Amino acid sequence: MGDHDSPISIHSGGTLAKAIVSQEQDHWSVPEGAILASWARRLVSFVIDVTIVYSVLNLTSRGMVANALNVTLWTSSEFHYSVAFAAILLTSHWLYWRVTGLMFSRSLGQKLLGIAVVKDDGSTVTSKMWDRRAAGKLLYLLPVLNLYFGIYELARISQRHTHQSDLDLRVGTIVAHSASLPPGSRRHIK
Repeated sequence: MGDHDSPISIHSGGTLAKAIVSQEQDHWSVPEGAILASWARRLVSFVIDVTIVYSVLNLTSRGMVANALNVTLWTSSEFHYSVAFAAILLTSHWLYWRVTGLMFSRSLGQKLLGIAVVKDDGSTVTSKMWDRRAAGKLLYLLPVLNLYFGIYELARISQRHTHQSDLDLRVGTIVAHSASLPPGSRRHIK
């Protein structure tokens, strides 16, 4: 028997069916018992996050941040104001997603809806992963491009059994209901 390959293989970290599906479809594994967040819940949390950041910027700039989306100003000789406000808007969102991710393992919108971001194995997302994830989400803020990327990513979330967007796959994260994660995966979530 030592010369032959064993017909039985041992899979750790879940059921055999889960391991087969994960291998066949080339998707990340999911922590046992985790309930994955739907596209609708993820979309609503994103809208809440954008509303929070935009509202704070709007109050602190006395409404001037709206110039980031002012098409007339973009086409005028003073377009540099729009460029500056667009840079402030994008940087603020990136910082918001990065800082809330590091502090809470989720954004405030995700916290309100009871979902959290963890690595595909259920462990804590690293600082570098939060950087990449926050930068990738900026695509959803760019006018016109956001429609294409947003619809595409929502479709990908719906199609995959892991409910992962392409951004999740690149970074190696999943978005799940925080209460459904195993206790070891929840200890860092605030």
